[in-house]
Amino acid sequence: MISGKKILLCVSGGIAVYKAAALTSKLVQAGAVVKVLMSQSAKQFVTPLTFQTLSRNEVHDDTFAENNPKVVAHIDLADWADIVVIAPATANIIGKIANGIADDMITTTLLATVAPVVVAPAMNVHMYEHPAVQKNMKTLQTFGYTFIEPDEGFLACGYVGKGRLAEPEDIVQQLSEFVKSRESKPLLHKKIIVTAGPTQEKLDPVRFFTNHSSGKMGFAIAEVAARLGADVTLVAGPTSLSASPTIRRVNVTTAEDMYHAVIDEFATSDIIIKSAAVADYRPKQSDDKKMKKQTGPLILEFERTKDILQELGQRKQPNQLLVGFAAETNDVEAYAIEKLERKNLDVIIANDITAPGAGFQVDTNRVTIMTKDKEKIVLPQLSKTEVAEEIMKVIIDLMAGDNK
Repeated sequence: MISGKKILLCVSGGIAVYKAAALTSKLVQAGAVVKVLMSQSAKQFVTPLTFQTLSRNEVHDDTFAENNPKVVAHIDLADWADIVVIAPATANIIGKIANGIADDMITTTLLATVAPVVVAPAMNVHMYEHPAVQKNMKTLQTFGYTFIEPDEGFLACGYVGKGRLAEPEDIVQQLSEFVKSRESKPLLHKKIIVTAGPTQEKLDPVRFFTNHSSGKMGFAIAEVAARLGADVTLVAGPTSLSASPTIRRVNVTTAEDMYHAVIDEFATSDIIIKSAAVADYRPKQSDDKKMKKQTGPLILEFERTKDILQELGQRKQPNQLLVGFAAETNDVEAYAIEKLERKNLDVIIANDITAPGAGFQVDTNRVTIMTKDKEKIVLPQLSKTEVAEEIMKVIIDLMAGDNK
């Protein structure tokens, strides 16, 4: 799985540096393209020439050694890598990167890369168990870093315990599994907001205005996105549906509640999928006591709710994807295209809620997916989970195109 992958190997200073040399050789033998960064302390154990010979690439160890005037070395390396591996990762390097310190070639490059980072710790058992080190490793995990656990055994310091760098063969195997896992989860570490279900707009303590939405389409999208590796926040209106424990659920009632819940998450999200059926209007006044029956007709005044999708379209950044739904009863595609353009969407999902097997309260749907680039995909009647899978395929393709 790592054949052809560009691996940036960061070698920090510890006796396990000799294993990093063997790891370089194993990675090259597996078909990877390897470039090595070394800390100054790592060079006390093994020379850069060793890694240059094994990797067949220049070794970088000085932030200020800018040999190519056309690029900034640490930025160029950060952008080059498919995967960054820190092996051995000492307590010192773990502490630095967990706290944003950038004082050498390795740490400046790590702050600049957006590639996935795999950390293979190696240190004395008591250092490994120290609360500060454990805290720093947990911090890196919140950044999305992946750890390869150290082995237990006889350590160079004479202790026996956990802290020995994993064997090079095991690291290669785990990197291969890591790549396989990422390729089967194309949305790994992507943050997605999905809205689902209806809203309820209060008239009095016993009455409210709502719609027929069950939330099934939105919940299906959330489940598929989570299965593809995404960090999913599901903003759900009143519904009896349940979501997987891996999905963060925010329950709301009114359109105003949903507006604030989505806006709170929006700036840090990569993808926003607005599948909820949000009320366009709410009673201008609501009573705290039950309204009593009158002999004549009842006339109510309504006011507009906030247009959440319109607001998101105005706030959307170039690195964000915004997906909306158009549930219509006539002129479906025309209304959907107008909504796509007016609200600055990347994708619109149009469906005729009067069509058999489509719309609210059912387990199937018939939709047409349209993108801002004029792509149009007409789907047959499918389960809502299958529709969600097709929607996510379009989103993944759009993301891949933006990253080219």
